[in-house]
Amino acid sequence: MNRSSNQKFDAIVVGSGINSLVCAAMLSRSGRRVKVLERESRLGGCIRTDELTLPGFHHDTLSTAHPLFVVGPAYAALGKALHAAGLEYCNTDLPTGVVLPDGRHLALRTSRSDNVTAFNALHEGDGMAYAAGLERLAAQSPLVFGLLGSELWKLSTLRTVAKSAWQLGPSAFTSFVGTSLTPARAWLGDTFGSDLTAALLAPWVLHCGLGPDAPLSGLMLEVIAMTLEGVGIPMVKGGNANTVKAFERIIAEAGGSLETSADVVRVLVQGSTACGVALADGRTLYAEHVICNVTPTQLYGRLTADTPLPRVVKDQAAAWRYGKGNMQIHLALSEAPQWHAPEMSKVGYVHLTGGVDALSRAINEAERGLLPAEPTICIAQPTVLDPTRAPEGRQILWIQLPECPRHPTGDAAGTLQVSASDGWTPALREAYADRIVEMIGKHIPNLQASILGRAVLAPPDLEKLNMNLVGGDPYGGDCSLDQSFLWRPMRATRNHTTPIKHLWHIGASTHPGPGLGGTSGFHVATALGAT
Repeated sequence: MNRSSNQKFDAIVVGSGINSLVCAAMLSRSGRRVKVLERESRLGGCIRTDELTLPGFHHDTLSTAHPLFVVGPAYAALGKALHAAGLEYCNTDLPTGVVLPDGRHLALRTSRSDNVTAFNALHEGDGMAYAAGLERLAAQSPLVFGLLGSELWKLSTLRTVAKSAWQLGPSAFTSFVGTSLTPARAWLGDTFGSDLTAALLAPWVLHCGLGPDAPLSGLMLEVIAMTLEGVGIPMVKGGNANTVKAFERIIAEAGGSLETSADVVRVLVQGSTACGVALADGRTLYAEHVICNVTPTQLYGRLTADTPLPRVVKDQAAAWRYGKGNMQIHLALSEAPQWHAPEMSKVGYVHLTGGVDALSRAINEAERGLLPAEPTICIAQPTVLDPTRAPEGRQILWIQLPECPRHPTGDAAGTLQVSASDGWTPALREAYADRIVEMIGKHIPNLQASILGRAVLAPPDLEKLNMNLVGGDPYGGDCSLDQSFLWRPMRATRNHTTPIKHLWHIGASTHPGPGLGGTSGFHVATALGAT
């Protein structure tokens, strides 16, 4: 039965991830009639908290920390309202650390002077070189952060670039742009004499969807180091789902509405203008603007499949590349991890890695369909910051493997049986998780004995939770240079507009890319007049 709504909204937002929530909150608070439609049974997209292992253990099933959000324009616009609605952060002055296979370890602090001292102690001059790099970045922050966080096809952004070029002069400006393209491997090698200091920062390129040999990855490490120093690693008290609850409150209080289990199957178009959406349950809802937080293949393949569009748009959407898969392991523990390196017991995010070469090797193996023999292991320790996440005396670990094949065809270590035709079977998922837990146990000797419960999410499991995570790619598509900046989401589109009037595209697949920043949602809300 086809049921139509007589109510016309100012904006319908498809999907309820961070960008959708930011956009809906800003528009609602500006007096617009907004409707958020979420396909799944709960709001939040990649923001959710579940008792995955045992009752009382609250795990952030997908995303967790908020450093990118709290330094962005969306938080500047909505932070006060979100905190009034119940959002509360926990933090630490040791946001990240690294442990090498030989047990050597190092932590990054929120104090520049402490970091300089620690780095110099490892290799004379490393601390000064690190500080000098961040000072150069700070001097060019209007340009760098303008390009990373602004609409690129916009006169104000062009003016920012032109102003920087004028102030620096042609030679210095082009030199800075060229230097910014330096891969992380080269930047780390030129900056640090200590392999430990390089290993501390190197794994963070993975959280940008990049690798250490990718252009621009060196600059991204500087940006991340500055961010972590500046704001730490804020995690939401009680679990990341409380972020969604806070957004729900401010959207509802402003007159907006949010609906779950509402699967949008088509964008309605009259002439060349979007006018609403059709849902799987037969309803049609109408709006002046439709804002879709989806991948390019969904937007131009599923939601506008019957709409005449330029051939180049359809072709580029079909050619959109997705990146590596991701795996998560969630552990409920009977006691605190007893690290061989005691300092790590206070760190928010710990990376286990062999350094830059190990990163490159694991990335290459994953991209060739192999389970990496020595993957980079990211371990978040939420209960170090927020003991309310688990029963008293208990703890949880949030473990992420950012170098996973979307479709495994073999095992680089040669110990696990992998069938290319079967892919990620439950048996393979658990066997690979066993390997990872064993590797972590070399640095946390009480780990195995303290595990009360375990939940493992392989790439297909992630995609089942959120259809935007194609093949378990959490970044909305490969983040290589040709799919970033002016070319994200596609070369045929500009900013967050589409060839269909009043149809907008937001989310990780659009500029400025993935992460819990909410920036694309902020930009579209701003374009529609929200303040």
